[in-house]
Amino acid sequence: MKTLTYAAPAEAGIPAGALVKLLKEMNSRDTGAHSLMIARRGKVVLSCRWKPYSLEDVHMLYSLSKSFTSTAVGFAVKEGKLRLSDKVVSFFPEKLPQRISPRLRTMTVENLLTMAAGHDPDPTRAVFGSEDWIGAFFAQPLPTQPGTHFVYNTAATYILSAIVHKLTGMPLTAYLQPRLFDPLGIAPPLWDSDPLGINMGGFGLHLTTEDIARFGQLFLQEGRWGDRQLVPADWIRTAHVAHSDNSNQPGNPDWQQGYGYQMWVCRHGAYRGDGAFGQYCVVMPEQDAVLAATSGIRDLQAPLDALWELLLPAMAPAALPEDAAARQGLRARLEGLS
Repeated sequence: MKTLTYAAPAEAGIPAGALVKLLKEMNSRDTGAHSLMIARRGKVVLSCRWKPYSLEDVHMLYSLSKSFTSTAVGFAVKEGKLRLSDKVVSFFPEKLPQRISPRLRTMTVENLLTMAAGHDPDPTRAVFGSEDWIGAFFAQPLPTQPGTHFVYNTAATYILSAIVHKLTGMPLTAYLQPRLFDPLGIAPPLWDSDPLGINMGGFGLHLTTEDIARFGQLFLQEGRWGDRQLVPADWIRTAHVAHSDNSNQPGNPDWQQGYGYQMWVCRHGAYRGDGAFGQYCVVMPEQDAVLAATSGIRDLQAPLDALWELLLPAMAPAALPEDAAARQGLRARLEGLS
């Protein structure tokens, strides 16, 4: 599949009435949705926006950016530029503290990817509040052994971006453009950078809803797009499974299922990249489906709960008869979104 194509929901085994219920529930839960796109079996069955937002809007992805940073690391591994076992201290010898702790010496690229760098609490505020972000990262204490303890850590993702930048001589946007963005039909994006021109990695990428859906579809297809294998299938399979135990996280169940390479494991065999205020790229392999959404919300669990409760059970294994009344009801619901 070279690009996203469109189909009626029933053709993809999704009742139009289930989509109406999903949209109604999203509004009733005040999910603050900006846009939503759902694809199944390679075809978009729902594409909508809440006025005044537009599907053409380029949206801040917040931490959904992390999944793109991870993919850049995957390309660098594929090209032999680095290994997941490489020690992080090896990339920036000029930034290291005078005394390098034994734990810091053992920190690997994979520890950064899995949010198990050894920090506790998250050092991001301290790192980004300093004048030398890379140096400040290495100066943070490591109370736990890298690889053993999950702590969500945006500064660790920034270091991944800095490593790729140093190895390739270019920011992530330039590195990913011919490898990922161009093949997916994504225009050169804005990605916020530090004062040195290093893309933030952990946040700051701006894309459209369809761009997010294309990225999710690429993962669903295990890295294949059209007749090209863009990302190695073994990288895709490894990136979305649990490498860190995040059951120590309070509250929401979809934040406790495990953490991969800058991706969250979900319930129901799904996984996702996500960002603050409800930016989602949910991949559902068992249902051959992808959900992309942009939002401005605080309860990040609410849209996922609506997805699991209302849409997932309605997905049929084969095409369904067209329901004209339900289809008309869906059109009416879409026209009234604001």
